[in-house]
Amino acid sequence: MTVSQAELLKELRIEKHQRDDHRGGPARWPWIVLAVALLLALVGSAVWWATSHRAIAVQTATAVSPASDPGAGAVLQATGYVTARRQATVSAQITGTLTAVLIEEGDRVKKGQVLARLDDSAYKAALDAVKAQAAAAHALVAQYQAQLAQNERDATRQQSLAARGLVPKQTAEQARTLVDSTRAQLVSQQKQVAAADAQVVEAQVNFDYCVIRAPFDGVITTKDAQVGEIVSPFSAGGGFTRTGIGTIVDMESLEVDVDVNEAYIGRVKPDMPAEAVLDAYPDWKIPAHVIAIVPAADRGKATVKVRVALEKKDARIVPDMGVRVSFLEQKTTNVAQAPKGVLVPAKAIAQRDGRSVVFVVAGGKAQLRTVQPTAQNYGDMKLIPDALQAGDAVVLSPPAALRDGADVQTETAKP
Repeated sequence: MTVSQAELLKELRIEKHQRDDHRGGPARWPWIVLAVALLLALVGSAVWWATSHRAIAVQTATAVSPASDPGAGAVLQATGYVTARRQATVSAQITGTLTAVLIEEGDRVKKGQVLARLDDSAYKAALDAVKAQAAAAHALVAQYQAQLAQNERDATRQQSLAARGLVPKQTAEQARTLVDSTRAQLVSQQKQVAAADAQVVEAQVNFDYCVIRAPFDGVITTKDAQVGEIVSPFSAGGGFTRTGIGTIVDMESLEVDVDVNEAYIGRVKPDMPAEAVLDAYPDWKIPAHVIAIVPAADRGKATVKVRVALEKKDARIVPDMGVRVSFLEQKTTNVAQAPKGVLVPAKAIAQRDGRSVVFVVAGGKAQLRTVQPTAQNYGDMKLIPDALQAGDAVVLSPPAALRDGADVQTETAKP
């Protein structure tokens, strides 16, 4: 190889320091830092979006009109149930097999109406037998009466003949003795007749027991037996003997039993006015008054039972319905004078930018309403003259993060 060729190859060789300089070129770390910063910004935006649109858990209460608020003007509220002071499980007074059941649930019956019948063949036979015995006893009385009359006439004749000396005195005495004996037999037989008549009455009563009648006017609420089953007034084991035909309730005797906490029983007085609201009809107020405070406390619940009379009866009121009773200071006389607007809990009113506002929940979102509550308090309620309607769900104690249009998850506040 010539010198020129060696020099040429040397020039073509790339030295180590030349390779490092060529490989370096522009630095790449600024781009990496920029990518990481962009990624963190995207993650932060996603977190902000998720947290800002997450549903806020709130408690709500229902706005009510003053006329339908059961607590307006009430000194105390209590819950209880509708009860019937007059109800009975109708049963037979004798053991027997049902041959007819003439009732169904919901039937209205009158006092004395036939509800069911039992097999009466044995009782009818017993009644016929004692009637025959009584008839025989009565016939024997008639026989003794006729014999006594004849003996009295014979004794009179013998006495007359003995007075004239035509017959011995002994014959006249025997005739009088026969009269006395016949009279005693007649009295004895009359006692037998009375006993036979009593047996007839007893058999007749047992026979009448085969017909089961309604003890009072009312409504049948349960039907407990069917044709062919044995009923008995006595409790029997097993499932073959029924103790009742059905239950009858006098709807005119319905009242309310409420349990009042013993710490507040001093607020309740006899004849105190009250209002009852059935759980099934929350917009229907029933005028009522206190009948009596039962003088006994429940040790386990620390309550005292109070009987409350319903002043208006209605077919919608049925036994065992849940009811809330408001005990009033004075009887409500004019519902039309109720103030305009709705009542909401005072803690539903919040301050935003110097304004009184209420958040209404509709469609899973909070709607801000500017309100002007009145100065008068209704217990723990405030009157809102406008901007709200009865039935609106309002947020209780709105959190500071709650804004108009925010997603909310509602939970009805417990009373």
